[in-house]
Amino acid sequence: MSRKKSLPPDESLIHPVTSAIEPIDLAKLFPVEQPLELELGCGDGSFTLQYALTHPERNIVALERLLGRLAKVDRKGHRAGLKNLRLLRAEAAYLLEHLLLPGVLDSIHVYFPDPWPKKRHHKNRLISGPFPPLAKRLLKDKGTVYLRTDNVEYFEQMLEVFNGAAGFEPTETPESLKAMMTDFEQVFDAQGIPTNHAAYWKTGG
Repeated sequence: MSRKKSLPPDESLIHPVTSAIEPIDLAKLFPVEQPLELELGCGDGSFTLQYALTHPERNIVALERLLGRLAKVDRKGHRAGLKNLRLLRAEAAYLLEHLLLPGVLDSIHVYFPDPWPKKRHHKNRLISGPFPPLAKRLLKDKGTVYLRTDNVEYFEQMLEVFNGAAGFEPTETPESLKAMMTDFEQVFDAQGIPTNHAAYWKTGG
């Protein structure tokens, strides 16, 4: 029985962000050029690792602000021999606005972003008015944004933001994608708390 070849131990999947102004060419982070996806806030990598394992024909970049979490995903990715996964440590909003090239992404995944539940903190939410134009700039034509949250009020805001945004139309989240749960989702699911899903594709308009 053959074993999956692991990556060299000194070859970290974490790509260092060394400049606050120079864009990162995400496609060049991978040995093979293929469809490219971005996950914002990967947590412990539960979704990311499942997705990369089951979709070797796609490259995925996972973003996380906390270095400890990212280091754990890095170790798990190495053990799994994943060559189609790369990791970034940065703030999501800044990365989207300043550090990525336009028209390179096939999908953006945003799962269980911080809901900032207090009304005075709603301005800090990632999925707000400025997000759709940023996503539209980064996505290829017919590229898709996938959203998940357990917070009903935040979910309603997500729907309002994207339903009012130019250049996006609602679409369905594939059942195969829903089946890949994040760490938060596994906890909520065990407690009987439902997950709200939404998806929007870029129309080109």
